[in-house]
Amino acid sequence: MREIHFKIRQEDEFIQLIQLLKAVNVVESGGMAQILVTQGEVKRNGETELRKRAKILRGEKIETSGFVVYTE
Repeated sequence: MREIHFKIRQEDEFIQLIQLLKAVNVVESGGMAQILVTQGEVKRNGETELRKRAKILRGEKIETSGFVVYTE
């Protein structure tokens, strides 16, 4: 698995899940991100996350398609 560390901007409290997947280049488009989420292929802190616009906070771990994303 490829590890990615993503820093949420200081002025933001969170990033939406589909925005995060696009920002770290796990997917090429928002549509592809939505498909991954709705098919149950994304885990948030070890649990399947089905909400496309879930608010991802600092300190979370997102896993999908051979990637592990740690938010900071």
